[in-house]
Amino acid sequence: MIYRILPLILFCIFSFKPLNVIESTKNKINATDPKLIAANIKATFEAKAKLCFNVIDANGFSLPTFDSFIAAFEGYELLKQQGKIQNEILTIVDFSLSSTQERMWVIDMKNQKVLLKSLVAHGRNSGLEYAKDFSNTNESFKSSLGFYITGETYTGKHGLSLRLDGMEYGINDNARNRAVVVHGADYVSKSFIKNTGRLGRSQGCPAVPYELHKELIETIKGKSCIFIYHPSRTYVAKSKLVS
Repeated sequence: MIYRILPLILFCIFSFKPLNVIESTKNKINATDPKLIAANIKATFEAKAKLCFNVIDANGFSLPTFDSFIAAFEGYELLKQQGKIQNEILTIVDFSLSSTQERMWVIDMKNQKVLLKSLVAHGRNSGLEYAKDFSNTNESFKSSLGFYITGETYTGKHGLSLRLDGMEYGINDNARNRAVVVHGADYVSKSFIKNTGRLGRSQGCPAVPYELHKELIETIKGKSCIFIYHPSRTYVAKSKLVS
């Protein structure tokens, strides 16, 4: 009888791998799984963004939403790696908010501190109180979403102004040709909001209050990053700087 049972026992022993071997095999497979690798990279990036967000000194202001910040942070980091950012300032404009709110934040990323917060206008054809429609087309008089690098200053009909270069093909890369610039405007003020119930609108420029425009432009000029945010699925689908 034992001669019949012994082969069966030996078969069972050699037919099953030890649990530690199975676990090791699983780990090797998981380590090369593209979906798992992508998920781990995303989790690591989100943790880094959250850490950065949590240590920012609001300097008496409120902070932008984390959704707008993490999108801005992702593109900022990529542009910085590409050597396109020289002035480590990140300006976030949140066009998901009402134009009656201060929806522009200027953040010193090196010293992790909010420097300025301001009202900012959107394009006249992008919407009334809220910006809803966006364009990269000449004469559209609409705002364009996405990442910009600040260029040179000049003095024009609005006084001191700052040229912008759009970093995203098909989304905002026509900004310089469209003369989309940062400038001061008298329709960007609390008094205008009080009289009309909304902020005034530009021809597509992120216009700011006259009393703040010189300080703001001097702070962000010289190849800093501006990110104009909106939770638009169309933008995310086209952008190569946010995921």
